[in-house]
Amino acid sequence: MSLLLTRLFLKLAVLLRTQLMKAQPARKERGDVPGWVLITVMTAGLVVAIWAVAGPQLKDMLQNALDSVTNK
Repeated sequence: MSLLLTRLFLKLAVLLRTQLMKAQPARKERGDVPGWVLITVMTAGLVVAIWAVAGPQLKDMLQNALDSVTNK
């Protein structure tokens, strides 16, 4: 389940970065280190916050799904 969440947040981070780049005019310099650091930290913060709130429910959902498969 954590791999699925990691992929989801990675896709969201890429989508956010793509949208931010579209909104800004093109610059000659390559790379925006503070921007990438901010996005990375924000993404990690979102993962931690969501995991803290939804972790037990996600664990229960996964356990129930596995139990229903193995009991059949």
